[in-house]
Amino acid sequence: MLSLKTAASLKNAGLEWKPELLDTFIVPDVGLDERVFVLTDMMAEVSVLKGWPAITFHGVVEWALDYVLQTEVVWIPREDQLRTLIESKASKVHLLFQEGSYTCTLKRGSLEHLFKADSAAEAYAAGLLFVLT
Repeated sequence: MLSLKTAASLKNAGLEWKPELLDTFIVPDVGLDERVFVLTDMMAEVSVLKGWPAITFHGVVEWALDYVLQTEVVWIPREDQLRTLIESKASKVHLLFQEGSYTCTLKRGSLEHLFKADSAAEAYAAGLLFVLT
C-alpha cells in the first residue's frame, strides 16, 4: 500500500480523485493517520457469536464522525490505479522487479525516466509525481 506521505504528495501535485467503490483513504491530522478507510456499500466485520468466529453485516454504522469532506481526506491509490494513471500520461510504462526493488520506467517524448522504490506502488507513484509536476 502506498504511504500516506506519497499519497499526500500526489494530492498536493494535483492528482484528482473520483471516488469509486473499494477505494481507500486516510483522514489525516485528526489522530486517524494510521487508520485506512474503504469506500463500501455494505459494512462487514469479524465478530464472535456464541463462541464462534463470524462475519457480521451492518447496513448502517453509527459513528461520531458523521461525515468528512473529500478535500479533507487523502486518497491512497492502489497499484493498478497508479499504473492506469501513469499510462495515460506517458507513451510507454514498464515495471521491473530486480534485486529487491522495483523500477518504473516511463517514456515521454524521446526521453526515458527511471523511478526506483521498495514497492511497485511507490515506484509508479514516483513516476506519476514526475509527470504531474
